[in-house]
Amino acid sequence: MNIIMPLVWIAAVCAAAMAAGWIFRTVAVAVSPRAIAKALKSAPLTASFGMLMILIYIVGAFLAPAIAPFSETEIVGREFQPWDDVHLLGTDSLGRDMLSRLIYGARNTVGIAFATTIIAFAIGSITGLLAATVGGWMDQTLSRAVDVLMAIPALIFSLLLLSIFGTSVVTLILVIAIIDSTRVFRLARSVALNIVVMDYIEAAKLRGEGLWRLITREILPNATAPLVAEFGLRFCFVFLTISALSFLGLGIQPPTADWGSMVKENATLITFGDITPLLPAGAIALLTVSVNFVVDWQLHRASGLKD
Repeated sequence: MNIIMPLVWIAAVCAAAMAAGWIFRTVAVAVSPRAIAKALKSAPLTASFGMLMILIYIVGAFLAPAIAPFSETEIVGREFQPWDDVHLLGTDSLGRDMLSRLIYGARNTVGIAFATTIIAFAIGSITGLLAATVGGWMDQTLSRAVDVLMAIPALIFSLLLLSIFGTSVVTLILVIAIIDSTRVFRLARSVALNIVVMDYIEAAKLRGEGLWRLITREILPNATAPLVAEFGLRFCFVFLTISALSFLGLGIQPPTADWGSMVKENATLITFGDITPLLPAGAIALLTVSVNFVVDWQLHRASGLKD
């Protein structure tokens, strides 16, 4: 009986998730333009569920002030107050409403992770495509610099730089973006190296096309699929890195709501059998899984494989 009940609950949750994905896909196909609807029809239920969850996170992030019952920094009760009708998820170690901070955490954690990923991709993809296209000394210089940065564990390097330059939001974004851009550089360079040897690239060079036009008009369109897939995966890694740094005290600083720091602040409750600290951890895991579902679908589409 002790083993059967958890399995029943897991099966029920999976069934509910697949049902939600099917409903979302049906509605999205009905209201989307024809070209988008055609692509959505081929989406598996896992990808549909992932898109639904991502949409919920985005809506929650943008509408946090309207959805959250209290401010993210307002002390509204005593510390570690149990769940009740007023505070649906109780309060934290300072008496702030957990549900409100969980909602505001979506805006802060996800928003910062998205901005960091965009900057990392801008730096990594541009330098990677440039290194592969120009070659020679530029390729060697950029590649060796990236090798040196990648030889240092990313989390330890982030902790070192943040302890030196401070823990402001701008510093956090720049440090993680620069470190993660090395991974994007390696992918962009690897993909571009297979493209620059093609005949149409040689033809473009003979036509006298400049370096920037060669990259943007000939190479980048043919490297889009793996780069888009990597963007989703890289967002997950950045998202988890920010949460880990916040848990260690060098990420998003209090009193700003952040899921990583919320786990740390309320970890004491676990010893009393309270699952409240697991809620922000669950929010992190759910978004990560959802993004990976969508990325897997996009990779499948880009590969040209058929079911």
